[in-house]
Amino acid sequence: MPVLTTDAESETGIPKSLSNEPPSETMEEIEHTCPQPRLTLTAPAPFADETSCQCQAPHEKLTIAQARLGTPVDRPVRVYADGIFDLFHSGHARALMQAKTLFPNSYLLVGVCSDDLTHKFKGFTVMNEAERYEALRHCRYVDEVIRDAPWTLTPEFLEKHKIDFVAHDDIPYSSAGSDDVYKHIKEAGMFVPTQRTEGISTSDIITRIVRDYDVYARRNLQRGYTAKELNVSFINEKKYRFQNQVDKMKEKVKNVEERSKEFVNRVEEKSHDLIQKWEEKSREFIGNFLELFGPDGAWKQMFQERSSRMLQALSPKQSPPKVWAQYGGFQ
Repeated sequence: MPVLTTDAESETGIPKSLSNEPPSETMEEIEHTCPQPRLTLTAPAPFADETSCQCQAPHEKLTIAQARLGTPVDRPVRVYADGIFDLFHSGHARALMQAKTLFPNSYLLVGVCSDDLTHKFKGFTVMNEAERYEALRHCRYVDEVIRDAPWTLTPEFLEKHKIDFVAHDDIPYSSAGSDDVYKHIKEAGMFVPTQRTEGISTSDIITRIVRDYDVYARRNLQRGYTAKELNVSFINEKKYRFQNQVDKMKEKVKNVEERSKEFVNRVEEKSHDLIQKWEEKSREFIGNFLELFGPDGAWKQMFQERSSRMLQALSPKQSPPKVWAQYGGFQ
């Protein structure tokens, strides 16, 4: 594998070129004992000071092409990503996922800047440094967390942690009096770009909270937080509590209206059913009435039959013809 030439360093002291010449002194091949990528997710990622790389084997410089081809199992590519990671969100996780999957065999170290450094160069954070460290430890893509990471990477820091490449989005990051704090890393050929996730950032989340401050203040008062904890004045506290009461009343009225609508709908459904049943029964009654009392109904037929029987019963019986003949009747 190519090794660094002793004079191949940039002005910042970071090696920038490779030589195919073997080292001047022969040495026994030493097995790499660098920490390996996490294979299970049953525990959080360790801190660097708990599992620093004590490997005695020479840490040969890799090119991006070599790293992409793959490295031996005992020699993972050590990729470094740093940031503030305040209000850890999906954009952070996606950037770390990209850094982790840059090469087939990667060990991802994540540097998190301290509160003092962050407040000095960027501004106040929502989460303190301990909370931010812990958030990174529980990200599945992270193999190791470096606390109190430097704002600008130095050759000593890169060498101490045996960092092969630095992953970050390619947009120049101007800070601490520099147009791009990663400029010297790019010049040394150690920079690998990742893509930002549009539509999500810590600043965007904070902007949403500030924009809807009253809503969240009222919500937290309702959940039991005190005005002092929320830094809310006495007048605003009373205003928010009154608004909460108004909202409760609106909700009750809304519930009553919904229940009333449900009741009316049920009554309408039952009324419809009753009307349907009444119509069916009335048609049945009318049909039965006509069958009994109609022009050709059973009552008329029965009346005619009874009338005919009565007439027959009342009319005199006719004598036989021969009897009539005696009295000069029909022969």
